[in-house]
Amino acid sequence: SEDVLSKDAGECAICLEELQQGDTIARLPCLCIYHKGQVFLRMHNYCIDEWFEVNRSCPEHPSD
Repeated sequence: SEDVLSKDAGECAICLEELQQGDTIARLPCLCIYHKGQVFLRMHNYCIDEWFEVNRSCPEHPSD
């Protein structure tokens, strides 16, 4: 599901950028969170969308 992060939450395991309060995120069923539709340094960052174009599992829980 898509959500807005209510507090800082470490780094995104895909792009390694910090997950910061106010970022738009995707929360997977395993409860891992990743950027969804962010803009960093004038570049669009759709981490989880791009990940799912080539992978069908959570980057941190590939066997789930």
